[in-house]
Amino acid sequence: MPDDLAITGPDAARLADQLLREGRPFHAHEVLEAAWKSAPPGERDLWQGLAQIAVGLTHARRGNSRGAAALLRRGAQRVRAHQDQPGPTRDQPYGMDIPAVLAAADDLAARIGRHGLDDLPPADLTPPLLARP
Repeated sequence: MPDDLAITGPDAARLADQLLREGRPFHAHEVLEAAWKSAPPGERDLWQGLAQIAVGLTHARRGNSRGAAALLRRGAQRVRAHQDQPGPTRDQPYGMDIPAVLAAADDLAARIGRHGLDDLPPADLTPPLLARP
C-alpha cells in the first residue's frame, strides 16, 4: 500500500470489508489508515477507529491477547467519538454497519479479556464491515 494513497470512503469501505472477510485484517488496516489520512476532518475518528479495530484483529490472529483486546476497545471508543458528533446519521456511512462493527469489537474484546484467545472460532476474527441486505 503506497504511503500517499488517497482513497474515497466508498472504495475504502468496500476494499476493507473484502479484506476483513478474507481474514486479512492487517491489509484492511492499511486501507483504513489510507482512508483516515485522506478523509475530511469530520471523518478521521471513524477511519482511525476502524483501523485500530483491524489492528486488534491482527493482534488476535497473531496470538497477542492483550494487544488485541486493547486495540479493539480503543478503536471502538474512537468510532463512538465519531458517532457522537452532530450531523446526519452515522450508523451506516458508505454502507458500513457501524452498530454491528462496534458490537462485534466490544464482544470480542470482552471475550478475549475473560478467556484469552483459546477457543475463538475463526469466523469471529473475520467480521464484516459492510451492511448486507
